[in-house]
Amino acid sequence: MGRVVEGVGRVVLGVDSSTQSTKVLAVDADSGEVLARGQARHVVSEGAARETDPEVWWRALQDALAQVGDYAARAEAVSVGGQQHGLVVVDGDGLPLRPALLWNDVQSAPQAAALVERYGAAWWAERFGSVPGASFTVTKWAWLAQHEPEAAKAAAGVRLPHDFLTERLTGAAVTDRGDVSGTGWWSTAAEAYDEALLAEIGLDPALLPHVLGPREAAGITLPGVGVREGALVAAGTGDNAAAALGLGLAPGQAALSLGTSGTVYTPSTARPADPSGTVAGFAGADGGWLPLACTLNCTLAVDKVASLLSLDREAVESGGSVALLPFLDGERTPNLPYASGVLSGLRHDTTPGQVLQAAYDGAAYALLAALDQVLAVDGSPADAPLLLIGGGARGTAWRETVRRLSGRAVQVPAADELVALGAAAQAASLLTGEAPAAIARRWGTAQGVSYEPVTRDEAALERLGGELTRAFGTA
Repeated sequence: MGRVVEGVGRVVLGVDSSTQSTKVLAVDADSGEVLARGQARHVVSEGAARETDPEVWWRALQDALAQVGDYAARAEAVSVGGQQHGLVVVDGDGLPLRPALLWNDVQSAPQAAALVERYGAAWWAERFGSVPGASFTVTKWAWLAQHEPEAAKAAAGVRLPHDFLTERLTGAAVTDRGDVSGTGWWSTAAEAYDEALLAEIGLDPALLPHVLGPREAAGITLPGVGVREGALVAAGTGDNAAAALGLGLAPGQAALSLGTSGTVYTPSTARPADPSGTVAGFAGADGGWLPLACTLNCTLAVDKVASLLSLDREAVESGGSVALLPFLDGERTPNLPYASGVLSGLRHDTTPGQVLQAAYDGAAYALLAALDQVLAVDGSPADAPLLLIGGGARGTAWRETVRRLSGRAVQVPAADELVALGAAAQAASLLTGEAPAAIARRWGTAQGVSYEPVTRDEAALERLGGELTRAFGTA
């Protein structure tokens, strides 16, 4: 339990509501010391759909807040970082009408393809900064309107996951530019909801939350929400934008996150607009931009391969001629929503450890291929160490795979729970007036062990690129 320590200054709470769980950090706003932690798991549907009842997130938040104990009762500010893209439809009382469609639900792939075909990829990139795939909220709304029209008609509000929790805390229907930029209906060019598109897809803009500016407060906490009544609540943001704040990233510093999904991103001063769809042109929570590439299959896919082989996840072996593309849930980068995993190059002397290493290689390949495109948005130098974060960053096999396939230096920050730390920095900003990224840099969140670059494994990269072309006709 989070029993208060004497001498602690102002306390802020940072929340990370992810696909799998909700985590809460109680943080000293001045020193950045993590005072207490709480975590509660979520339930995600099995099978073709990836859905969660949003009430699960609220109950998990209450459980996690209870675990930080007295710190929640004395917190002066709180902020929520949440999984991006999810579609939450609520009634007039703010209650969910159906389970939320999560970012990694790919049922809306036909709707995504139809929307891109209707307007053209260049139109989407220029207007919204991104070409929507099945993860984007706009495609999920189109799916809902087609398959569950009664739920769409009954909606009195449409929210993102972090919006839903912020509204429960404050009563305010608000979002932020970082998270809303991943919907596909907020124009990054105009920095406003695109009412023409909303009319085309049958979504009343009155159902959408107000978009707050950077460092603008959402309101104050209501009574009975698990946090001290009257605490300031920041705008919150999406998980990747929150992690960028939590690292204090500056343009030219790229983070590679290894979790359920894999992401690579860096802040930029230029607005991204990639018609290929590889780079998503998200807004940053700090007022700038956050070009990002994302894959669906990362640590869980590799762990599945390890389980099939009855191996520990670190039991990799070098050598061999295996190529493995672990697209177990379809894939977002490259855009292959109907793909499944592909294995080739097996020989009599292939070992299970070599197959497992091939799974690591295949999972890292697409992310690293997109790295230079992400950095090129701002023309940023490509020689800064990669900041390796997420659950996989603690694994030796993941770290060494990234070093070998990237040929770059790697730094592993000692701080963990960077989404929650970024949210905490955003909350602290309401108290101190500093920019959240500056607070994170003052807290030293990116400090950690560095690893020198090694020679890039061109043979493995060529093998994976060849298999991707052979199996899916793309490179």
